[in-house]
Amino acid sequence: MGRSTGARALSIWTHNLSEIEYVESLDIYYQGPAFKVGGGVVGTQILEAAAARGLVVVTGECPTVGLAGGYTQGGGHSALSTAFNLAADQTLSFEVITAAGELVTASRSENEDLYRAPSGGGAGNYGTAVSATVKAYPETTVSGASLGILTANTTRELFTEAVTHFHLLLPAMTEVGATVIYQMSSQHFLINPLTAYDRTTSEVQIILAQFISVLSTRGIPYEVSCSEYDSYYDHYNKYMGPFPGGNLGVGIYNFGGRFIPQRILKSQRRTASLVGTLRNLTEHGGFVVGVGLDVSNKTGDKLPNTVFSQWRGAAVTLQLANTWNTVTPWADKIRAQLQVTDEFMPQIEAVTPDAGAYQNEADFRQPR
Repeated sequence: MGRSTGARALSIWTHNLSEIEYVESLDIYYQGPAFKVGGGVVGTQILEAAAARGLVVVTGECPTVGLAGGYTQGGGHSALSTAFNLAADQTLSFEVITAAGELVTASRSENEDLYRAPSGGGAGNYGTAVSATVKAYPETTVSGASLGILTANTTRELFTEAVTHFHLLLPAMTEVGATVIYQMSSQHFLINPLTAYDRTTSEVQIILAQFISVLSTRGIPYEVSCSEYDSYYDHYNKYMGPFPGGNLGVGIYNFGGRFIPQRILKSQRRTASLVGTLRNLTEHGGFVVGVGLDVSNKTGDKLPNTVFSQWRGAAVTLQLANTWNTVTPWADKIRAQLQVTDEFMPQIEAVTPDAGAYQNEADFRQPR
């Protein structure tokens, strides 16, 4: 998992490869709008360029994430993933510098093996991406929501019951088009945001109705708000902004990751075991972030890439974290990292057998 920081690795500064070019793709595989982005282009830049043309592009939930590099090459989830699948599913071509120092173009009709490999097969394993050309989609109404519960306002049992019901209902939310990002700690459970491309506020309220009914009938206090924007750019800026830096403090956490397969959430018993594990982790210093999505490729399009097959059956890509404290002694920092590896990960693996993880958010110390 060391990748560009691993033994004998080479880290290449691509930040200044920031060109963005709008193109109309007219090949036999895709006819429509697209953007050619330099290897250093980040989410803020391409979202702005796309919005200026009335378009949207699949990017990370953090606007500082680069598009052509490890994000897309590792798969790449997005608040738009339920609508359009993964970032790796958007690629039309790459310009790649190979280990031999040659600049080549890779697409479905030229150097196809080198096109398939970085489309989900792992960052930096096959060459250095100078640029990527990716699909774009029409701008339209995008609605969203946030919903929060505090543990202080209810009992432990009712809080656990609420989180269990949320997970049981999550596949139905994604089935009708939502991507649902949520957080859980010892103090709260928060949906923020639910993103629904080409949906109205009324439709978002319907998506949340069953979960809200669960909370109301059990007397669990909650706060909820919904929004509707004419553009994904404005929706993104509200929930995942502000641009250009966003609101995710990634550098202050130690991470491990795990997929939650759809099959787990179709079983009440397995879902209860999962939520019991999450409660235990959060009560011992852990913090959970989940992205509920459906990237099963429901349209049936042939996707000539190397995305990890476990993505297609995942209901959630889950991050397990604790705090990386920059001022504590080094031994304490290592102890916190090992808590993720030795305590958190074995527990979540036990309730999600054969699930796997998103490599960009996996525990870098994962022993197997």
